[in-house]
Amino acid sequence: MATAAPLRSYQTIATQTAPPGQLVLMLYEGAIRFLERALAGFQHEDPLEFNETINNNVIRAQDILNELNNSLDLQQGGALAATLHGLYDYMHRQLTVSNTRKSPEGIHDTIKRLSVLRDAWSEMLRQQSAPATPQHYSSFALNS
Repeated sequence: MATAAPLRSYQTIATQTAPPGQLVLMLYEGAIRFLERALAGFQHEDPLEFNETINNNVIRAQDILNELNNSLDLQQGGALAATLHGLYDYMHRQLTVSNTRKSPEGIHDTIKRLSVLRDAWSEMLRQQSAPATPQHYSSFALNS
């Protein structure tokens, strides 16, 4: 495919230059995309294609979960980091079971949970980048 190399180059540059918050969002989106591809693997009639598509994409999503988990600062992150750590571990286990049994339930569950996290993260980034309005200033003044 002629466009694969430029797209890969763009993705590499985007991940190397994105702010940390944006990288987390990209990781969530990537994991969801791999899991959707894994679900598509259940449609294959050829056993090799069925198994490879599911296995390879679940493993890629698990790699992303590992990256997210390893990037948590459990010392500084408090309860949120501990909760995310437990959630990432849970999703990883769910995917292992789904991959081993070749059942879509754990994949669906993980997509649902990752989508909630992605949406919350996206909203947080959006709010951080939104310009301050007079209402923001007045509430800040009241809290000072």
